[in-house]
Amino acid sequence: MKRQNLLFLAALVTGSNAFPFPSLWRGAKRQVETDLNDVDILRYALTLEHLENAFYRDGLANFTLADFAAAGFEYMYENLQDISAHEAAHVEFLTAGLQAAGVAPVQECEYAFGVTTVDQFIATASILEGVGVSAYLGAAKQIANKAYLTAAGSILTVEARHSSYLRAALAKSPFQQPYDNPLSPNGVYTLASGFIVSCPEDNPTIPLRSFPGLTVTTTGAITSGQTIDVQTSEYVLALADAKAHLAAAFITANGPVWAEMTEDGDGMNFQVTVPENVYGQSYLLFSNCNETVSDETVVAGPALVEISKAAGGQASTFQVASFTNTTLGANATFTKRTMNV
Repeated sequence: MKRQNLLFLAALVTGSNAFPFPSLWRGAKRQVETDLNDVDILRYALTLEHLENAFYRDGLANFTLADFAAAGFEYMYENLQDISAHEAAHVEFLTAGLQAAGVAPVQECEYAFGVTTVDQFIATASILEGVGVSAYLGAAKQIANKAYLTAAGSILTVEARHSSYLRAALAKSPFQQPYDNPLSPNGVYTLASGFIVSCPEDNPTIPLRSFPGLTVTTTGAITSGQTIDVQTSEYVLALADAKAHLAAAFITANGPVWAEMTEDGDGMNFQVTVPENVYGQSYLLFSNCNETVSDETVVAGPALVEISKAAGGQASTFQVASFTNTTLGANATFTKRTMNV
């Protein structure tokens, strides 16, 4: 199977000649993360829903009510069945929309979630729902057609309810900050590529690219003000010249929040201090610009890190192709190579 066919994201954006809607590029030029047309984005959203649908469908087939009871989550079983039904409905909705537009919908891929216990299932579900919320939110600014905006918003709010419910079940705050964090299509693709093993060869491609991975190796609860250890997933980040520099940023709705960063001198091991007022499921990126973060400035990441307001609870870190805790085993390896910043 072709790797470029491995696609994942929750987004709805317009701008295609295939649909009778205004072009995304009409008017003044502006910077956007990904050049996707209407058909790309509808397929893009469907790919996310295929992934979530497969996750819940297969997970609930593998674990019984007795399994959930033994893990202390019997009360969640019926609600998780409802969540699974929601994801299946989203697949049907987007598939029907593409077919009505006269274009072929993408088909379900083969996935590797690495889930072997109920605890892992719920932890992975929480991360998937959080990334889904960030993905829809990150794409909202690109939506030109108001009908698509309403459709995307109706899915986004349901995904947010899923996320809050799962976070509360894991003894995490269901709403740790007043604004959710948006994430660009390429950023989400970077995080999601580790779940996808292969896709049908005739699935259409979407113009996405992944960034070099970041891994947060600090274990236990992570809080604001704490210094965490970060690795570059076997990529060596090297300054191209004396004028080059590397900056660390956490992505928020109000733009990047810059973080103090030091490195061990090997281009692979770094220490980042979590800024104040950054909480919940957050995204850490390395940029070659300390004024803005865009797909043109990202050097590595995002790494997903759960940030608590107070000590206690379980920290969750995520990297491209693998979780760093017991939630998911690595599904891919990377060749060590030097990348100029």
